[in-house]
Amino acid sequence: PVSFFFLRPFPVDTMSEAQGKAAAEGGKKEKKDKKDKKKEGVKELLEPAPAYIDERIAIFDELYKKYEAELAAKEPKDIEVTLPDGKVIAAKSWRTSPLDIAKGISEGLARDVVIAKVNGQLWDLPRVLEESCVLQLLKFEDDEAKSVFWHSSAHVLGEAIELHSGACLCYGPPIQDGFYYDAFTAGQTFSEGSIPPLENLMGKAIKDKQPFLRLEMSKEDLLRMFKYNEFKQRIINERIDTPTTTVYRCGPLIDLCRGPHVPDTSRIKAYTITKLSATYWEGNAEAESLQRVYGISFPDKKLLKEWKVLQEEAAKRDHRKIGKDQELFFFHEYSPGCCFFQPRGAHIYNVLMNFMKEQYKRRGFQEVITPNIFNSKLWETSGHWQHYADDMFQLDVDKERFALKPMNCPGHCLMFQHRVRSYKELPLRLADFGVLHRNELAGALSGLTRVRRFQQDDAHIFCMQSQIETEIEGCLDFLRYVYGKLGFTFELNLSTRPAKFLGEPSQWDLAEKSLENALNAFGQPWKLNPGDGAFYGPKVDITIKDALKRAHQCATIQLDFQLPQRFGLHYTSGVNDELHRPVIIHRAILGSVERMIAILTENFAGKWPFWLSPRQAQVVPVHPKFNEYAMEVQKELHGKGFMVDVDLDEGCTLNKKIRNAQLAQYNFILVVGEAEETNRSANVRTRDNEVHGEQSLSQIATHFKRLTDSHASENESFTKEEKDLLHMPAPVPELPVPELPPAVGAPAPAAAA
Repeated sequence: PVSFFFLRPFPVDTMSEAQGKAAAEGGKKEKKDKKDKKKEGVKELLEPAPAYIDERIAIFDELYKKYEAELAAKEPKDIEVTLPDGKVIAAKSWRTSPLDIAKGISEGLARDVVIAKVNGQLWDLPRVLEESCVLQLLKFEDDEAKSVFWHSSAHVLGEAIELHSGACLCYGPPIQDGFYYDAFTAGQTFSEGSIPPLENLMGKAIKDKQPFLRLEMSKEDLLRMFKYNEFKQRIINERIDTPTTTVYRCGPLIDLCRGPHVPDTSRIKAYTITKLSATYWEGNAEAESLQRVYGISFPDKKLLKEWKVLQEEAAKRDHRKIGKDQELFFFHEYSPGCCFFQPRGAHIYNVLMNFMKEQYKRRGFQEVITPNIFNSKLWETSGHWQHYADDMFQLDVDKERFALKPMNCPGHCLMFQHRVRSYKELPLRLADFGVLHRNELAGALSGLTRVRRFQQDDAHIFCMQSQIETEIEGCLDFLRYVYGKLGFTFELNLSTRPAKFLGEPSQWDLAEKSLENALNAFGQPWKLNPGDGAFYGPKVDITIKDALKRAHQCATIQLDFQLPQRFGLHYTSGVNDELHRPVIIHRAILGSVERMIAILTENFAGKWPFWLSPRQAQVVPVHPKFNEYAMEVQKELHGKGFMVDVDLDEGCTLNKKIRNAQLAQYNFILVVGEAEETNRSANVRTRDNEVHGEQSLSQIATHFKRLTDSHASENESFTKEEKDLLHMPAPVPELPVPELPPAVGAPAPAAAA
């Protein structure tokens, strides 16, 4: 999503003169009625308030008193709290909270800190410490703190939704840019008119400085508390597999939640509701329809203003708008979620793929082609069928179940398994641009960022455990090169063994150490994400930042111990022909090519760098009599592989043609007239109106090739060497003076020296 702004179209009426007079007569009354209606607006509070609110509070108060009594009865002990800088602070267990520690350091810190981290675990600031620990105090700038801040804001929104509509709340998580809450409204639809009352109610909750109170409850008590809400009942019965879990209260809202949260609602200084939409319970189109309300919030009003400016810029950069304006791609209802790339869009697609293929050759990858459709037995072997079958396009063939492939790794395992492999072949790096299909829900489809048909720069490296570190270093170097050429910065995170994992701990330890060594050798800062690895192996998560500082995760580097085991993959060691199991490294850099094109479109705002551009140059003749030469220039440069067009529209002035080419984002405009035709040259300027002057066609071609080969991100100026190639008119040779017969009586000419 790039824009959360509502479109408020103004109605345009067409009427006759008589109708206009009639309308004018009643105009004053109509304006008064509209004014009164606007003043009345949508009611803020549902009257009477839902009965479940008081019933819920009564249960909470009863149990919270017991919790407070139990906490007071606990015997405090001396503990030590170690801060990130190594400083140790004395504290009391069951009495001292992270917020107390923050206040002890400074009141300013206590105001700014959003959440605590105790021994690596997120922890409510007012929640008392239980033992000696390492304490971190995180501010809003930290990604984890931002997520907590937005999660707390979602609860404030949930409170407003309940008070306004009496709806049953479902899920209310933080997301990449803000938060949302889903609510079952029994057929009621939220409209733009619902936004002011919801925002007003949020404001009141914030002004009330409502504390977030944490309470651990048994499953039985939870079912009693949420008996009015069928959706919470489902979550409790189907999702909670522990005897107890937590709820959080802020004001009249009590919600099933793991937390943690900010200390109180007053930490939210600026907020706005950004979008309304409909959705389904847990994304299932056959389940109940829900209303979804999106919002965003900040601890500072200035941050909200900055965010709004960014959203306005993001709306201008929306890849769907630019894709239409530049005729790059489109979608059609006959094939939802599957993109039609037009010639200029296909050019960008192919340039990206060829760029990767060129690097594959240099980096020892071998490109392969695998089938698009497989028997379900393959997916049962890989384990995908058990967890992913509903997201695959399935069909019956010869009375057996088949499916279009959603990923390449099982097919690559078959390729490795095809014959006996030797250790001498490892590492074996297989790359595949095969077409993939995933049966995404219709409501989840969004331009090129979420599609059903796509291709990836997918590769799998089969290697020995001793080769992991070197291969990971190679993958990191590869992505640094690619992202550097695309103009992205990126962040690295090492995600380690989760609570539920497959394989031996010793194998995980060795693999994690290899990844850690490779990251250290890479030389770029990285963060540890403990317990966030996949169940089949640790991974390196890579997040890129675009021109608007938005984060996107495209690349992946994942170790996999399980697929080699599930497919029984082996290689011979060379020592008594012993068999050993390889490790697979899943590796992608662009990720989905479709999604990468969406990100690049918005990152460049449609101003493509020359090497990617579908409009590299436009030839503009100064007069129709130079059209033929303009076409010659276009043909010559196009024949050398450049995307060059010519504007022969006689209805436009020269200045208009140049301006049109600049607005269409042609990198270069080549103006030709009499002098240029004589000199076999063109007068060159850029879309940013930088004038390079007259350049020979050979010089222009050399410059274009340099920009293409170097994958330069800017339209760099012509080099001295290129300028030296300027084709100037050849000097007129001196014609030999014809030898005339000597005049009568003249002496004979002297012999040539």
